[in-house]
Amino acid sequence: MLTDHDVYLFREGTHGRLFEGLGCQMHSGRNGARFSVWAPNAREVSVIGEWNSWNPQADPLAARPDSSGIWEGRVRQVEHGQAYKFRIVSQASGQVTEKADPFGFFSEVPPATASRAWTLDYSWGDTDWMANRAARNALDAPMAVYEMHLGSWRRASDGQFLGYREIAHALAEYVQRMGFTHVELMPVTEHPFYGSWGYQTTGYFAPSARYGSPQDFMYLVDHLHQNGIGVFLDWVPSHFPTDAHGLGHFDGTYLYEHADPKQGFHPEWNSSIFNYDRNEVRAFLLSSALFWLDKYHIDGLRVDAVASMLYLDYARKDGEWIPNRYGGKENLGAISFLRMMNEAVYRDHPDTLTVAEESTAWPMVSRPVYLGGLGFGMKWNMGWMHDSLAYFKDDPVFRKFHQDRLTFSLWYAFNENFVLPLSHDEVVHGKGSLIGKMPGDAWQQFANLRALYGYMWGHPGKKMLFMGGEFGQRREWAHDDQLEWWVTGMPEHEGLQRWVADLNHFYRTEPALYEVDFAHEGFEWVDCSDHEASVIAFLRKPRGGGAPVLVACNFTPLPRPNYVLGVPFGGVWREVLNSDAREYGGAGWGNLGGVDAAPVQAHGRPWSISVTLPPLATVMLKGEGHG
Repeated sequence: MLTDHDVYLFREGTHGRLFEGLGCQMHSGRNGARFSVWAPNAREVSVIGEWNSWNPQADPLAARPDSSGIWEGRVRQVEHGQAYKFRIVSQASGQVTEKADPFGFFSEVPPATASRAWTLDYSWGDTDWMANRAARNALDAPMAVYEMHLGSWRRASDGQFLGYREIAHALAEYVQRMGFTHVELMPVTEHPFYGSWGYQTTGYFAPSARYGSPQDFMYLVDHLHQNGIGVFLDWVPSHFPTDAHGLGHFDGTYLYEHADPKQGFHPEWNSSIFNYDRNEVRAFLLSSALFWLDKYHIDGLRVDAVASMLYLDYARKDGEWIPNRYGGKENLGAISFLRMMNEAVYRDHPDTLTVAEESTAWPMVSRPVYLGGLGFGMKWNMGWMHDSLAYFKDDPVFRKFHQDRLTFSLWYAFNENFVLPLSHDEVVHGKGSLIGKMPGDAWQQFANLRALYGYMWGHPGKKMLFMGGEFGQRREWAHDDQLEWWVTGMPEHEGLQRWVADLNHFYRTEPALYEVDFAHEGFEWVDCSDHEASVIAFLRKPRGGGAPVLVACNFTPLPRPNYVLGVPFGGVWREVLNSDAREYGGAGWGNLGGVDAAPVQAHGRPWSISVTLPPLATVMLKGEGHG
């Protein structure tokens, strides 16, 4: 039951656990529930559902006497699992709407739209993970994230969705074998249109019923945790769809969204924009963020479309937006909300992460609020992604003219705590697959993609790869079908898959590749200027002066024998990874396990090694002579 203090915090915009009082609050083990809903501009509100044959007169709610706009009441007949909605009569127009519960824990399976009376009882088995996850989610930890869409990763033999529990076992086994540290789930929050991939959310507190119950989703997270795999959730506080049962025009007025379409309607996604200046809306979104961390043990939130929240003129032309009170284009309410949300997450769950998908040069996205930042833990490096893919699409003949596309990222690599993303956005809407972006014949395409992954895993920043990319699916991602798993039986696809697994397993055991991702001390160029050969080489260094890893990339189909690279010390430099090895589908050029450094100066260093750089390949060597 909501207390006066709850209402005070709600109206102040700082309540982060409204899901404990608003919505349908059932008593575990017995029937009956207390219903509460925010509808300040309603004349009448009632609960309609299966127990009362959807009769609007059977279970009316009463407005609280505190002018909070909250309507509440107890219904003794409701049983666990029964469907319900709120029937709202607008004060001004008399318009009648039937709305799903904004705080509903579970929904009917779409296209049905009612909420279900539900409890979130579950016996968790991930105690060890939760006790130790701070180290797994730390900024100096290895992080290789497997992004996936639950409805199209794998399906049953008849083409139907797998449930959360079925996915749990297959996914844990696969992610462990492939060496990824975390999975990132595209939005599981309930959404009426499957083709939105979850980004048009109506149920901000409900995992999609397409794949099972809330407890089934808890089982998925629990099972992944028990197998040492973290779980990030894609979360969408930037916009919501206009479906009649959703948040839009909730009580006959523009309640959750701005009334003016210049502020409240998103032209790019045909959806509504939250009114971040309204305190109750801020509390609603804050509660949703904390809900997934509290109740589902989620390890981090990837916050979608942050740029669209920050800029009032996002996707708008002149005259289509309203400046802030200072005349600028910054959305002050959204900025304030994001800072509050990040502070609350790190206050209550300091062992989790928030990650911004922010595509502009907005400063200090992943810097603390007390320093003037937005407070996110990390940010997607969209610039690295665009530049890298543009470079790799080029025929190798022309790459020497565009080497700056690869080297430019290091000018700003430490301005933020970056994730390097090759996400679902790069393999949809006619963009083709990652393997399809690579030039040349089939052999060169796979060699190019292996080289790209090697360069990516060596580059500073955490890693993220969308499902299917790890084995080179040729078909563009299609949400209506499962991945083309059958191609993994083909040598070139299986070789790429093995390469990604070996990259992950080496990466996770080599501190030089992950400990110092976000500071200059972890990176050092050996040579970034050999445009003619399209070769780059750099060192990744761990904390405390340990042995570095040398990453060398040859982005032409010509092997480079006797290529000299300066190194910081003598001894053997062991070849630890080579994307051209035959087991990955390569031609087998390499360095026979390693090379000896000679006391010959090169690249400003006292020692050097003479190596073979295979065609279209990345090699990594680790110095063993370091004391």
